[in-house]
This record gives sequence, C-alpha cells and structure tokens, in this order.
Amino acid sequence: MKKNKAATQFSDNDKSYMEIALRLSRRGLGTTFPNPSVGCVIVKGSHIIGRGWTGRGGRPHAERQALDNCTNDTSGATAYVTLEPCAHFGKTSPCAVALVEANISKIIIATGDPDPRVSGKGVSILEDAGIDVYFGLLKEEADFINLGFFKKIQKEKPLVTIKIASSADGKISANLGEKTWVTGAEARRRGHLYRANHDAILVGIGTVLIDDPMLDCRIKGLEKRSPVRVLLDSNLRLSENSKFCKSAQKIPLWVMTCSNDQEKIKELENLGLRIFIIDKNDQGKLDLHHVMKVLSEQGITRVLSEGGGQVNASLIKASLVDRFIWFKSRENIGESGVNALYDISINQLDEHLNLSLINQGAAGADNWQEFEIIS
Repeated sequence: MKKNKAATQFSDNDKSYMEIALRLSRRGLGTTFPNPSVGCVIVKGSHIIGRGWTGRGGRPHAERQALDNCTNDTSGATAYVTLEPCAHFGKTSPCAVALVEANISKIIIATGDPDPRVSGKGVSILEDAGIDVYFGLLKEEADFINLGFFKKIQKEKPLVTIKIASSADGKISANLGEKTWVTGAEARRRGHLYRANHDAILVGIGTVLIDDPMLDCRIKGLEKRSPVRVLLDSNLRLSENSKFCKSAQKIPLWVMTCSNDQEKIKELENLGLRIFIIDKNDQGKLDLHHVMKVLSEQGITRVLSEGGGQVNASLIKASLVDRFIWFKSRENIGESGVNALYDISINQLDEHLNLSLINQGAAGADNWQEFEIIS
C-alpha cells in the first residue's frame, strides 16, 4: 500500500527535486498526446544523476528517458515522478518494471494516474518489489498540469481553454467582418506560446472566412510545436483554395461538420484534411459536446479555442470551458464595436463563468489574465 506521507514530512530537498520534475513535465505540454506529459528526476546521494520528460507523441516515457540519461549506477537511488509510473505493456515494458530493474530503492510520486490500466497497478509493482513508495508531494501542481489528461480519461473531453484578445471594453473589432489587430506584437507572441503547449487549436468557420489564418506557432525554435488545427464548419463552407486548407499537409487540419456532402469531403481529404461528421444540437448546429468527445477519442487532451466570438460564447454556454485567457489593450473601441464574446458582454461574464484568477501580467502595452473556471 502506498505511503501517503504528510506534506510536512517531505524534506526541502524532496520538494526541490519534485519541483524540477514538474518543470520538466511542463516542457512536453502540447507534444505528448494521447499520453500525459510527465517529468522524472533520479537522485543518488545529493546529486541528480538522471532526468527526463515524456517524448513527442508520448514516447519514450519520462522514467525511461531519465534512466537512459543516468550518469551513475542507479542502485539505491530515489526517483521523483510527477505521475504514477505506467503498469501496462505496449511498445515497451511498463515504466514501473523499468524502475524495479534499475534497483531504485525509493520513489516519490506527485499524483496518481486515473487510467484503468495504471491506476494503483504501477504502485503495486513497485511495492511488490520492495521499493519504498511515497505519494502526494506537490500533488496540487501535478494535478493542474495533468488536468487535460485526467479529463480525457474521466470525462471523455479535453481541457478547454478559450483565449481572447480585445480592447479594454471587450471588443475585438470596430466593425463586423473586419480583421483588426486589437493588441500588440508582444501579446501576440505570448499567444503563440499558448499555442505551443496545447494539443489542438479550435476556431470557427467565420474566423477562417474573414482571416484565412495559418494558426501555427511562429516563435523561433517552436515552429514544430504548432498544434493540430480544428475547424468548426457545420455546412462545410471551407474553401479548398484557402491557404488555411492548402497547409494541411504541413500542419494537421481536422474539420468538424454536420454536412454529408461526399464530393466536398473527398476533395478536402485529398488535400490531407481529416473530416469528422458531428451530431447536430437542438438548434441544428454542431453539438459541441460531441465535438469534445470526438477530440478526446483522438487522444487530444488540451484544446485552445481562439474563437471567434460566437464559438467562444457557445463553449461558455455549453459549460465546456475550463480555463480562460484574456489579453486586453488599454484602448476602448466603443459600444458600436463587435463583442469579443458575441452575445455575452464583458459586464455579463460573471453570470456565465465563475472565474478564479491564477496568473496575470503585462505584454508590451497590453495586459493579460489567466483564469480557471470554478464549477
């Protein structure tokens, strides 16, 4: 049985090593789906002898990376792992077995893995081998990092974050159908960092018809971390001649539609797009709950919605939003401007979302805030 040491019983060194493991786990966010992003640090004496985090596409696992990178014999060492080591056989043997074979003497785990193939089984393998297992160090932070993976397993939906860039009075443009840069270059660069740590980026067809965006990550060194692009297009209005569509061979593009136009579907698939037929809701539009279920079935754990306003408002009304990022300029556009959240005004937001501020700062002349949604 795993030993649930009280937080006060962990040493300052234990906390420092787990903090390193958690930082390593954050490096993989946006690249490891369908697997979680895990960090592992192996310590012998007072020295870190190995460290690792989950590789692209979920392989190799963090524990194997750390073991392979060890600079010293691992016998008698302590492993700090942000998520319970896996217990099931896949392309490789379980990480729990690898840790046993490495003669690790003690393992400290931040949080458990709800996957039925793992939950409790990884710990049992370790304890049956005589390894001392301790659980719960910095669990809250580990749970925050892994929330998308947890939701995929437990709720059949990914973690959904909506990102908005608006004027101080909550407008995204002066005129409907007009492309407008409301915030500055620094805010846009920070927005691209959010793209890099999400598995998928979601937009509606209205945004694509107006902007014809690439939705890639344009930060030097992170270009390969552009997320899967997911388009909500009920009636399959996407043009095959758009640069958005033509880039599907370079960056994955998935279309969620209610249309059964087989000729159009075949044309898009020939360009490299993936088409998913989605149920209609009571209003005859895409059922967003079904969209999220399909994405979770495809392994997606973290979705960043960049709207536009109608899509983000619909996600809010469907109670599908988990986190909320708002970039605001210091300028006002005025009452005649277009609402960032379509038919939800900035002054009505608290009627729909119970927001808890978790981070904030400045990006050039603009401000940003990150919230989690309290259910």
